[in-house]
Amino acid sequence: MSGFVGVDIAKNTFDIATHLPNGKHKTKAKLANDPKGFKEFEAWLDKNVERSALIVMEATSVYHLELAEFVYNKGFRVCVVNPATTKAYADSELRRIKTDKSDAKLIADFAREKDQKLRPWAPEPLKYRQLKAMVRRLDDLQEMEQMELNRLDVSDEKVKDSINSVLRHIEKEIVETHKAIKKHIDDDPDMRQMRDLIVTIDGIGQKTL
Repeated sequence: MSGFVGVDIAKNTFDIATHLPNGKHKTKAKLANDPKGFKEFEAWLDKNVERSALIVMEATSVYHLELAEFVYNKGFRVCVVNPATTKAYADSELRRIKTDKSDAKLIADFAREKDQKLRPWAPEPLKYRQLKAMVRRLDDLQEMEQMELNRLDVSDEKVKDSINSVLRHIEKEIVETHKAIKKHIDDDPDMRQMRDLIVTIDGIGQKTL
């Protein structure tokens, strides 16, 4: 059984590939990037690879995180790499990627060749993931606020009351999210000690804390 798996992941689906004894690849395409697809992937792994197999995927925004955590919790070795790294590998091998499925095969080959040089991946502690989620929410709220302010500048008087009502609600949510971030940090001794670093995160800043 193979010891290496390549995963090419997008927002809604992912493709997978591993090696066969004859040197070719076994692939599966368009698994759903959701719990149902993860279970299908687990069954495929049980049938085709060793329990100690290395699963390599590229960092794709946040789309890879749930799958990476899923296979990590199943006991597999996991590595998440920068897409530029696999592109450089493809260029060095004079390979041209034409489809997502060939991306997965490329990543499987990359995993086998670079195994000893790859840094193992592990999920961030929950408290940091929660902080990032709150910061993303703060960013979303601030973006919505700016959109409504832009509308207010050009809107007819008949709809300005509605826009102002929405703005008041968004402003309230922004204040509450700031408070939640501050409390999340203040309640954790490690995070309190990292306050100077945390304030450099976009959307937080000294005013929040």
